[in-house]
Amino acid sequence: MKANIAVLPGDGIGPEVVAQGLRCLRAVAKAYGHEFALTELPFGGAAIDLSGNPLPEGTLKACLEADAVLLGAIGGPQWSAPEAQVRPEQGLLALRRALGVYANLRPVKVHPALLAASTLKPEVLQGVDLVFVRELTGGIYFGEKRRDPRSATDVCTYTVEEVERIVRVAARLAQQRRGKLVSIDKSNVLETSRLWREVTTRVMRAEFPKVSLEHMLVDSAAMHLIRRPRDFDVLVTENMFGDILTDEASMLAGSLGLLPSASLGEGTRGLYEPIHGSAPDIAGQGIANPCGTILSAALLLRHSLGLSAEAAALERAVSEAIEHNARTPDIAASRDRALSTERVGDAVLERLRAA
Repeated sequence: MKANIAVLPGDGIGPEVVAQGLRCLRAVAKAYGHEFALTELPFGGAAIDLSGNPLPEGTLKACLEADAVLLGAIGGPQWSAPEAQVRPEQGLLALRRALGVYANLRPVKVHPALLAASTLKPEVLQGVDLVFVRELTGGIYFGEKRRDPRSATDVCTYTVEEVERIVRVAARLAQQRRGKLVSIDKSNVLETSRLWREVTTRVMRAEFPKVSLEHMLVDSAAMHLIRRPRDFDVLVTENMFGDILTDEASMLAGSLGLLPSASLGEGTRGLYEPIHGSAPDIAGQGIANPCGTILSAALLLRHSLGLSAEAAALERAVSEAIEHNARTPDIAASRDRALSTERVGDAVLERLRAA
């Protein structure tokens, strides 16, 4: 198979973790006889420094022509001054909209060898295997924004069509798993959430009657993610709630650095990235966890390229490397046993080649 993959290393630890994801993609291509054209492009803060634009025209064009996009992370203190008119995050929101990727899948599965990496009790974490489906191109992040010297306004808007399509994605996923869907909103306060609940109920009754549906307020969901995470299967929610709750859920697995994500639309092209940020405090130290990026590459293989066997092989390689103590400082049993970003990449590649 031939595939064209746009690569956006971004800022901070982004280039460090993306480098390991690219090593794994090249190894998969070699082992299975594929040809992956991997094109690195400026994006985020790095692109602002080069051109003043977080999403240069050439980068956007390459992403729109690619079969998939792999992203590291963006942002940093040098671009986050309150008075800044151009920010890396503007590029990310524009890219998501341009690609039409409205469904963000964030799987959270606790590795048995990492039960002690979380601050929660092991008995709470055993068997946790859930997926968040976050609406990605609507809500308060994309609404009208106004500011004057005395006030500021961010408008949150959702349409019926936006809610319908994300609920269908989540329900189809639940059908393939344990048949349980939790829809998260704040319908006791927000009109957008009342619309969300009404539309979700209608779609599920009419189109997915065999999938169990539970509605949950976002504050209750935040509590139960910590209290009884094993009970969840698929969770669907709006943009900002999903952004916050998935960072919370990452602590179930033990580290933000472990979790991948896939942003999908109507076609096969997707945007794949670890859920963590650019972590400028550890950038350049060679200690960032590459597993979230490598697992994002596995999602890319599965969802955009249709290479399920290759994706599973890469996921097994990551799992086996972790099981055999190939861990960066964020999840290592002790600091003196921690490995560098590159050494963890080496361990994953070793397991992948042995498969």
